[in-house]
Amino acid sequence: MDSASLPTVTAYLGLGSNLGDRLATLRGARIALDGVSGVRVLQGSRLYETAPVGGPPGQGPYLNGVLAVATQRSPLSLLEACLAVEEAFGRSRRERWGARTLDIDLLFHGRTVREDARLILPHPRLHQRAFILVPLEELAPGLVHPGLGLTVRQLLERRPDREGVKLLAETW
Repeated sequence: MDSASLPTVTAYLGLGSNLGDRLATLRGARIALDGVSGVRVLQGSRLYETAPVGGPPGQGPYLNGVLAVATQRSPLSLLEACLAVEEAFGRSRRERWGARTLDIDLLFHGRTVREDARLILPHPRLHQRAFILVPLEELAPGLVHPGLGLTVRQLLERRPDREGVKLLAETW
């Protein structure tokens, strides 16, 4: 099937980096994602700095943001494109929640609900992460999490750690 005949959906991607030139990496990743066939960046949140969550001790702070993208790619195809962009920016997966040059999480893909070995949608931990909810709320405050029945704004209001998400850059 030709991708031009596939429906276009809005997906939300969470991006983070805590190694190297974090801002340059996130800017480059945004440009790279916009260049992926069947993906067009619609809007980006501001960028926020946060302490690492989980993982080994001694990591530096993360720079995080969210992109809204229009895509004709299936959820799995979009995930694969995100993984390819991560790899292009030097991402290696040596330890769970370890430091990384670039992390791209598929948060939502339209209204898709999916759970299998390759992909869980919506992202299974997004409601527990202020560093995702703060920038996501800028772009889609009324977006309803289908499993929880709450909007992004309502999920954020429940996060006691949201004050730990510090604005770092207005644009990227």
